Amino acid sequence: MSGIHTAAPAASAPARGGAASIAILSVAAFVIVTTEFLIVGLLPALARDLGIAVASAGQLVTLFAVVVMVCGPFLTAALAHVDRKRLFVCILVLFAAANGLAAIAPNIWVLAVARLLPALALPVFWGTASDTAAQIAGPGKGGRAVSTVYLGISAAMLFGIPLGTLAADAVGWRGAFVLLAGLSLLIALLMAATLPAVRGHDAAAPGSQAQILKSPFFLANVALSVLVFTAMFTGYTYLAETLEQSAGIAPAQVGWWLMGFGAVGLAGNWLGGLWVDRKPLATTGLFSIVLALGMAGTMAFVGHLPAFVGALAVWGVANTALYPICQIRVMKAATGGQALAGTINVSAANGGIALGAAVGGMSISHWGAGQVGYVSAAIALLAALAVPLVAALGRRAARAPANR
Repeated sequence: MSGIHTAAPAASAPARGGAASIAILSVAAFVIVTTEFLIVGLLPALARDLGIAVASAGQLVTLFAVVVMVCGPFLTAALAHVDRKRLFVCILVLFAAANGLAAIAPNIWVLAVARLLPALALPVFWGTASDTAAQIAGPGKGGRAVSTVYLGISAAMLFGIPLGTLAADAVGWRGAFVLLAGLSLLIALLMAATLPAVRGHDAAAPGSQAQILKSPFFLANVALSVLVFTAMFTGYTYLAETLEQSAGIAPAQVGWWLMGFGAVGLAGNWLGGLWVDRKPLATTGLFSIVLALGMAGTMAFVGHLPAFVGALAVWGVANTALYPICQIRVMKAATGGQALAGTINVSAANGGIALGAAVGGMSISHWGAGQVGYVSAAIALLAALAVPLVAALGRRAARAPANR
């Protein structure tokens, strides 16, 4: 999830305590991703408490994603010049305040405001965190530093969201937000105490990078990301509701099921990385088909526990794999301007998240939680069918490189 600025950071020696600073950035990433997706596991509980339909509560996911999609590139560019230490501390303090507001929200409207605030700050963090980690680590160590920061994402998907769901069962969904607010504030204090000053830089004029927007092949890859993420989040947004209402999983056990879903997803992350560099489009198509099979199988095998667990595992593998697959595929589709390409893909992904949450909510309202997986699967198959069309545009572009 890279920022739209492309100017290379000034060469610098690694900062003292660089490893600790990078680890703190990774924990910050964990907090930020957990804040974004924790609500997926809390939807049934907060819907009951606020007296609203789960489908209505799910639109909080849509709101978050739309704000990230629309505001992310502009805010990242506007704040690129700010000292990174000051910027990150402010972001984490904002997350602490927003999670605190969510904890005391008396209705969905206040909760919506509490979700809007971190949605504004999240893309700014992702637009600058990788670059900052590379600067802190120093020459020759940037790749490892960035990988360390991104471990926070995997940790959030594996532990943060499920543990938050389990905590909500113990202390209520409001208590889960209180814990997250406290953790956000703690990370802000650690950053203020230990993170070195890292100079921001002027946002680069996007003129040369914007040439990628003239490429039909690149734009088709972006559209494919929207379709893939719509498929993923039509089902994933309401996974906790599906586990409770369709599969009959006790609310106290849902967090453990979500943790298992994230754990098997680590295999998908590894498998996707094996093939995506050589055949990004084919890998996208393959995992879209696997995603469809897992989602449909989860719905079909309700009541048959071993088959249900197997189908849910297949879903988890494909779901996690498609995050890096889509990011790498879009960036490889851009000849130059990879930073802008990465930011555009993040916006596209959040557009798909928003659309998926909306489609999933409508599906549950009309057909119930037991059918949402079939709707998701149909969209995933549509994404797989779109792959040959995107590939054809790529072949045409390769034959006419002057037009790219």
